[in-house]
Amino acid sequence: MIKWKKEYELGINQIDEQHKKLFEIAGRAYAVLKDEFRIDKYDDIANILEELKNYTIYHFETEENLMKEIGYKKFLSHKVSHDDFIEKINNIDLEAVDDAQDQYLLEVLDFIIDWIDKHILGADKLITQTRD
Repeated sequence: MIKWKKEYELGINQIDEQHKKLFEIAGRAYAVLKDEFRIDKYDDIANILEELKNYTIYHFETEENLMKEIGYKKFLSHKVSHDDFIEKINNIDLEAVDDAQDQYLLEVLDFIIDWIDKHILGADKLITQTRD
């Protein structure tokens, strides 16, 4: 499971706190996955996915406003990656989740963790370089 590390910090307190919240949501999803005593995890999974979608929309809006504010030159490509993430979350088939809960949750977690890791260390770090 991915954990927050100092290397993820951008030095923009509001963005760093929002990123930590995304890690917390992923951590709860992982806890649901590893809970061997719960047979039906559907409601937890659906709630986590809904929270993830709502929170990322809020976070991306904050980040995009900051990029506009500082005149970030790669704003459009960065926004496209945000839009792609939201689209992926919106296209999750909850029926498929219900049929194979652990497997689907693992796939969703892999996607989220990979995206968070690469996006923060890659695209988001470029914002701070523009800002300095």
